[in-house]
Amino acid sequence: MASGVPNERASRVGVWVVLGLASVITLIGVTLVFAGLRNDQAISAHRGVATGQVEEVTWDRTIIRFETPDGIAHSPALGALYPQGLSEGQLIRIEYDTTNPELAKVAGRTWLLTLLPVGSMVGITWLVAGPLLWWLRTRQRARERATVDA
Repeated sequence: MASGVPNERASRVGVWVVLGLASVITLIGVTLVFAGLRNDQAISAHRGVATGQVEEVTWDRTIIRFETPDGIAHSPALGALYPQGLSEGQLIRIEYDTTNPELAKVAGRTWLLTLLPVGSMVGITWLVAGPLLWWLRTRQRARERATVDA
């Protein structure tokens, strides 16, 4: 009977760890969607439009360079929002926040573009977590029945 206690504890901890990780990933995804919405609202509130050039495309960001009407060149350190499909040297229309030119996006693209990748991430997370939680709970219930029967 003593050898079953660590397994029961490990099973309970496993359920909470899987549930916690899946919940944190879901929360991060929801936060990303709302961050995109907030950024789009900030740009819309003080909207500036410019033609920019794609300077560099890396796995984590797309660096652009554009000039504001006052002649100042800007290159947001975090890159452009919604840069899918851009390539180096390409000229693009940029929408930016005139009070903060570091916040810029490809013109015509919105936070709705975050729904597919974030939804996929959250969906895959729960597709993995769901069966894992079911399996852990099934093992836990079987152990509890065996303990009651013994």
